[in-house]
Formats: sequence, structure tokens, C-alpha cells
Amino acid sequence: MPSKKALVRRPGPRLAEGLVTHLKRTPVDVRLALRQWEAYVGALDAHGWETVEVEPADDCPDSVFVEDAVVVFRNVALIARPGAEPRRGETAGVEEAVARLGCSVNRVREPGTLDGGDVLRIGDTLYVGRGGRTNAEGVRQLRAAFEPLGARVAAVPLTGSFTGSFARALHLKSAVTALPDGTVIGREPPMGRPSLFPRFLPVPEEPGAHVVLLGGGKLLMAASAPKSAELFAGLGYDPVRVDISEFEKLEGCVTCLSVRLRELYA
Repeated sequence: MPSKKALVRRPGPRLAEGLVTHLKRTPVDVRLALRQWEAYVGALDAHGWETVEVEPADDCPDSVFVEDAVVVFRNVALIARPGAEPRRGETAGVEEAVARLGCSVNRVREPGTLDGGDVLRIGDTLYVGRGGRTNAEGVRQLRAAFEPLGARVAAVPLTGSFTGSFARALHLKSAVTALPDGTVIGREPPMGRPSLFPRFLPVPEEPGAHVVLLGGGKLLMAASAPKSAELFAGLGYDPVRVDISEFEKLEGCVTCLSVRLRELYA
């Protein structure tokens, strides 16, 4: 049977020093962040996910955003090479964790850069944001790792002809994620190439663009998007809301606090 494992990493004592790119820095309450992280992990556990803690990386302020360190397709893990050099120390513990779970491990090599938060998977299609933390060589290496396994890789420019939410996005998944039926959701549609996604649904709040698919129509999402939760409920989904306000101050969202592994087989 397919797995329901989720990698998570406990926030470290230097969390408040995390990188910010598009937001003005505001104080982060590290103790509150830890309680919010525990509630997030509890929500995964409560909905049938086995959470696997990655070894802490306390010298890396952004290490709680574990999704950026790896991309997994089927049973293969591609260890990222983060576009922000201070984050490159985050990957070793994640590599050890996925290897213990039985993944075949590849790595992005210099001069490639790739952040896991730039990769949105819908079925066997991997949309990859290019131009921010992920460069063209990183996209090429992602293709080389996963296209032989049946993936289709589609690069999404985050600069240039794109405007609106894409222009303000730290990662692709800072702007868009997808519902269980494959409909892409975001604050506003990409205007440069509106046909990029077959189906697009605008949401009323920026945090409403981020959902984690828990299974059975349940959507893990931020408590800061009540109107979006109402929209999803009206479509027949079941929003599971968690408060991640301290991580939102660091441009984090529900997707980047875990890596969901759905295709590991015993």
C-alpha cells in the first residue's frame, strides 16, 4: 500500500533570524512558533500521517522549512541545493532521513540550485518555479532525475512576463498549490501565460493559496485564510485550519513545514 509518511523538523533556537525576501522583518516569538509547530504535527498525526522527525539543524534558522531541502518522486529523493547559500547546511539531515526510509538518493550539483518549495506536483507533472531560488541548471537536473521515472517537468518563470502573485513569490508554492482534483489555486491568476495550468481557481486571501492534501478531501491550511476555507468547504472539501502566524512572518506556509511521502513501499 502507498505510504503516508511526513518528514518534519523541529524549529531551532535561531528561528527568528530566518531569511525574509519580500516581507518586512517583524519579531518572531520562538516559543509560540514551537507550540504552533507541535499543533501542525499533531494535525498530520490526527489525519493518519506518520511524522518522521529529521535531525535538528539548530545553526540553520530556516531549517524548519524542511520541504525546501528535497524533492521526492516515487521512491527517488533529489536532495536540493538551496539558492540561498546560508541554507545549504539544512540538507544533510534530510538526506539521512530519506535514505533511512529506503529512498534512492540523488543530489543537485553545482552550478545548479533548486529549492523544494519551487516544485508543485500535480499527478505526474512537476511544475518548477525558475528565476528565484531555482535556476535553469537546477531545473535540468530535476528533469534528468525524474523524467526517466515518468514525470513531466514544466518550468514556470517567476520573473519577466509573469506579474501579480508570481512576482511577489519566494517560491512557486508561495503563490500556488493545488486541490485534490488538480485545480491550481492562487491569490490571482498568472497573467503572462494563463493557459499554463489547465484549471485555475482564484482564492480571496494570499494564505488561502497554500493547502496540504491530507486525504479524503481534507485540506490542511492556515487559520489566517477563513474566507478561502469557506470557499473550499463550499466545494465539498474539509478544511483543517492551523495557526502558523510565526512562520508566516518568515514567508513560510503549511506546505513548507513538511515533506509528504506518499509512494514509499515496504
